[in-house]
Parts: sequence; structure tokens; C-alpha cells
Amino acid sequence: MSGGVLVFGEATEDGRLASVVPELLAAGSRLGGPLVCALLGSGVELLAQECVARGADRVIVVDDPMLADYQGDAYVAVAERICKGIAPAVVLLGQTIMGRDMAPRLAQRLGTAVAMGCVGLTMQDGRLVAERPCYGGNARARYSFNGSPQIATVRAKAYEPLERDDARQGEIGRQAAGVSPETVRTRIVGRRKDEAEGVRLEDARVVVGGGRGLGGPEGFKPLEELAQMLGGAVGASRAACDLGWYPVGAQIGLTGKVVTPDLYIAVGISGASQHMAGVLGKAIVAINNDEEASIFRASRFAVVGDWKEIIPPFINKVWELRAS
Repeated sequence: MSGGVLVFGEATEDGRLASVVPELLAAGSRLGGPLVCALLGSGVELLAQECVARGADRVIVVDDPMLADYQGDAYVAVAERICKGIAPAVVLLGQTIMGRDMAPRLAQRLGTAVAMGCVGLTMQDGRLVAERPCYGGNARARYSFNGSPQIATVRAKAYEPLERDDARQGEIGRQAAGVSPETVRTRIVGRRKDEAEGVRLEDARVVVGGGRGLGGPEGFKPLEELAQMLGGAVGASRAACDLGWYPVGAQIGLTGKVVTPDLYIAVGISGASQHMAGVLGKAIVAINNDEEASIFRASRFAVVGDWKEIIPPFINKVWELRAS
């Protein structure tokens, strides 16, 4: 094969296909040419057919215990070999822990460039044009490439996955990792996992976000109650996280997580561009006592006032509607 799109897939810790992979396949399907997915890991062979159902024409499976954990030295060597073997025009990775580390290293080995954190990809005159946020999310910059392959990482939720078709047929091949343990210069000595309950912030259809305007960590308690009633999740601005009011893992924004809810309720959040770069919600309801707050410009509904006088009656009303 020469040309087309190569997507590097990945699996979650519990052995499922990472949610970003169907999104990458959807992005790649719009660029033309054969769509190949390379699955690297341990125990990932069972995920190959799902990649075909999500749009891949061909899947390359590299299933090896050496690849059980992401280690750059091992993964980059395998990825380099695959790229040189099939010579794709475009290589896509997720803007994940793996993608952020592997994409630049792979680009260096292949003598090309990479565009990181893209939210839009198109082909113009046979060249990839990548769009990514700039100026704190207030604008988008467009990049093209001189080298080949053209490599980009794509932010989560930037593309809607294609509808799954389990009747779809595709070629599935297997390759050996061919990586010696001596080539891996790092090792994992321990793990610490933060336990979380309820809906994942990135997957929530309703997100209630809190900012510095809450006045303290106690302000998040009613937000958690509201989010639970609505079947959603709670997020926070960077200012609130920096103050220690809420866990950093719940930070939304340019340096945090990207959320794409149907409803985003922002309480005490000013709407700085860095925060709004992480909010791709369909409808934003903003509650702020500053009528000049920037977030009102992005809101469908705006409430000017003290959140302490607004949220409790809102919670009571939700209880009434649920009981009726």
C-alpha cells in the first residue's frame, strides 16, 4: 500500500477500544484513500473487528505482552516499521497520553512534521490541512505539510464516530512486535488510580461547571447534587482547581479536558478563552453576578445574580419536575 490514511488505535486499561479510535477512523474516512488501523498493545486482537465495523478497510494487529503498557521506546519502533512498510500519506493519532508522546518522536524518525491537538482535517490539492485552536481558543490556525507522511494528533470529540456496521468486511493482519526488552529504557514501577463515580466528565451529556465565583470548595456541593439529579458530571475551571477547590482531573479547558455536553451549566465561571476552548457544548447556561462576564457572549441563556440565590431554587424545581 502507498497513500491513504493510517490510524494508530489504542485500548483502555480494561481492554476496550479507546473512544478516540472511532473518532479517528471517522476523521480518516473523510480524507480519501484506503483507511488502515494499526492496533498496538497486549490482548488487542479481539478489537480488530470492531475497528473494521467502525470504518477501517484494513487492520494491522501487533499483540505482544511487551506492549501491555505504553512505552515510547517500544511503540515508536513498531510504529516506524509499520509506517515504512505501508507508506501512508497521512498518519493520525489521538491527542492522548500515547499520541502526545509518540507522534513527535515518530515524526522525527520519519523526517517529517506533526500538527498536535487538531480539531479539523481536510485534504486540499493532495495535501493535508490541519486546523488547531490558537490565541487561547479564540481562533483557529491552519497548517499544511511539506514532508511525508503528514502526521496529526486529533483532539477527543472533534469528530463524530461513524455508525457501527458489524456486517462490514475488512482485512485483518498480524505482525510480531519484534522489540527486545533491552531497547526499552524506562519501566513502570507503580500506579496510582483516582477512583471516580458516576458519568465520566468527557462522556457526560450534562456538565455543571464551577469557577472561582463559587467562593470556596463548599460551593461545589450543590453543583454535585444538581449534576447527579440531571445524570451529569461536575467540572471546574482552572482557577478553581489551582486554588485546590476541586480535583485537577475535573479541570475543563485548554490545559484540561474537552467536554461536549448537550447542556453545560457554568456557575461562577468568567468564560476566559482558555476555559471555553474546552467547552464544545450545544447549549450553555451561564450564572454569574458580573453582567460583563465573557461567558455570556457564548451562552444561550444567561442569569445575572448570586448563584447561592439561583441554584437552590433550581434544584428544588428539578426535584418537583422529577416527582411529577
